Amino acid sequence: MKRTLMLAAAFSLAAIVGPMAAQAAEPIEGNWKTESGETAAIGKCGDGFCITLKTGKFSGRQIGKLSGAGSEYTGEITDPEADKTYSGSGSVSGNSLKMKGCVLKILCKSQTWTRL
Repeated sequence: MKRTLMLAAAFSLAAIVGPMAAQAAEPIEGNWKTESGETAAIGKCGDGFCITLKTGKFSGRQIGKLSGAGSEYTGEITDPEADKTYSGSGSVSGNSLKMKGCVLKILCKSQTWTRL
């Protein structure tokens, strides 16, 4: 009986600590190379993270703001070429950042950026 309770407690603790450890391991801040070859910087601003293009035709322009923690972020992304803003999300996995912008949550485009 004691062994069963100890195993149950260990599994419960692992279920709680495991996701928290994974969350802390994937920061979004830093410099990223976009699929089109520009460099984008993501840094703290207000209560979230701002995305600013550092190179290319739209250098210096803020193209998004995301909030979240761990490896999952949500907010808004702007297509600078079309000057349209979409609901967006970002998901960090190691040195890759999958960016996604959607209209009405059904028409979506994705890009994968690489950490510099």
